[in-house]
Amino acid sequence: MPLVHIDLIEGRSDEQLRGLVKDVTEAIAKNANVPAERIHIVLNEMKKDRYSVAGKMADEK
Repeated sequence: MPLVHIDLIEGRSDEQLRGLVKDVTEAIAKNANVPAERIHIVLNEMKKDRYSVAGKMADEK
């Protein structure tokens, strides 16, 4: 059973997130030869003020 964790900065629509999990599921099913029913995906959405790159918070960019 593949378990995929995807960390994202918040701000995407429900439609975008649905498309993401659909595409990731299809890619894993195809390339790992696993039935889609066995693929689990966890989406973790972070606030921009809780993520940084190069010493700057994402909400400062």
